[in-house]
Amino acid sequence: MESVNEYIVEMTDIEKSFALVKAVSNGQFNLKKGEIHSLIGENGAGKSTMMKMLYGIYANDGGVIKIKGSEVTGLTPKIAIEHGIGMVHQEFMLVNELTVLENIILGFEPKKNMIIDFDSAKKEIQKYIDTYNMDIQPNKRIDQISVGEAQRVEIIKTLYRGAEIVILDEPTAVLTPQECKKFFEILNSLKADGKSIVFISHKLNEVMEISDRITVMRQGKFVDTVNKEDTNTAELAKMMVGREVFLNVAKKKAEVGKTVLQVDGLWTSGEKELSKIRGVSLDVKAGEIVGIAGIDGNGQSELIEAIAGLRKVEKGTVKLDGVDVTNRSPKKIREAGLTHIPEDRNLRGLNRRMTIMDNMVAVKIDQKPFAKGIIQNHKEIRSFSEKLIEKFDVRPRNPLALTQALSGGNAQKIVVAREVDADGKLLIASQPSRGVDIGAIESIRKILNEVKANGKGILLVSADLEEVLSLSDRIIVMYEGKITGMMSAEEANEDNIGMLMMGGYSEGSDKIVQAGGEALS
Repeated sequence: MESVNEYIVEMTDIEKSFALVKAVSNGQFNLKKGEIHSLIGENGAGKSTMMKMLYGIYANDGGVIKIKGSEVTGLTPKIAIEHGIGMVHQEFMLVNELTVLENIILGFEPKKNMIIDFDSAKKEIQKYIDTYNMDIQPNKRIDQISVGEAQRVEIIKTLYRGAEIVILDEPTAVLTPQECKKFFEILNSLKADGKSIVFISHKLNEVMEISDRITVMRQGKFVDTVNKEDTNTAELAKMMVGREVFLNVAKKKAEVGKTVLQVDGLWTSGEKELSKIRGVSLDVKAGEIVGIAGIDGNGQSELIEAIAGLRKVEKGTVKLDGVDVTNRSPKKIREAGLTHIPEDRNLRGLNRRMTIMDNMVAVKIDQKPFAKGIIQNHKEIRSFSEKLIEKFDVRPRNPLALTQALSGGNAQKIVVAREVDADGKLLIASQPSRGVDIGAIESIRKILNEVKANGKGILLVSADLEEVLSLSDRIIVMYEGKITGMMSAEEANEDNIGMLMMGGYSEGSDKIVQAGGEALS
């Protein structure tokens, strides 16, 4: 039996509600000194809420929080920092216009004769850089550094403020495989130095690689805490979902047909300079899945918007099934054969104030048999939506249920069902499993494979490299608005894709080598 004293953090019988939603109803978590303890669960399981209570962002409604053996109440981030707790959020809390050094000391500036002592701050920060091999440049501005560097800045910021306990919320979501490897080396250095780390994640392979212990939550409740050596990814997935899950859908060899999408020399504006599309060319054939890999913000969103008519094409052409649809309206492009699962289902995929039924029929509400003139046929609409609800396993089964009451997974299934049923020539699936639970991921991946088997072309965009590798027949990699490489799925692996995700191809060459050694101009 373990002694209670060996826990640096104990969270017992924690409760937290937001309005009518019970976010956590039986939260249990403890942390030993010098360990990496992963907290996992599906979206909405309560894992981030638990850690935001430990860091003092939220107040717990019930239960006990102990830090270093003493109960703590009225936690705020300031008090948490005083107790040696630091948190690195999914969205980094950095000021772009300031330098790395200025961001780290912000609010904790050392003073000498009433003036900020930058020299002493720099010396102290250099100790962290050297001790943990952090590889950052203190004089660079935040807007000049990579995402991986920004994350290291956030970690040093917590250490500079005296953190012995570091909470990391989905820290690998923005990293390439190479950056992830480097990041894990840093975490192991921190652990070896006696720091205690909470690793919030849903990536089970990474959890198995980095953790000492793993706590699983499901629907706001504690499920179990296990030692890494006593479990595996399949067991963890089962604990998270409550049933066995099979994410590795058997991939059949693509039987490709004619070209359904041809993009030539496309240029379009970007939300920021690195996402501006610069001369992108690609194609998708019937019966294949072409995956686009890359860290978010490297032009994937802008490329898809340009193809779908949601962003103006400045130069180049987009052809759908041989028809030039460049700069046509989204409605005209859809009529030409495009279906589209957008990356943000709430912004572009659904009207959350409408019913499941209304959302299911949204793209054909003005067509027969659902309407005659301005008169809607509610019987036909309901019958149609009930069939899709059943076929795509949307829950609840009630077509009149409001979409805003649904989980992320079921909301996404509505979009997937509507777009797949529309039976276009090309399906753009943009971040199809973002923000959905493991059970829904399993379902969506099966559906995409069925669409491919039915001879449709799919352009898949996903920040989840494992998803791109497991589903795609060919893979395109984007970095700063350009394609850095293309290869067949057989040739692709995390290392060579990861290098391309960081811009790793010969700048001296004006050609990019494709699978099989064929050059693309």
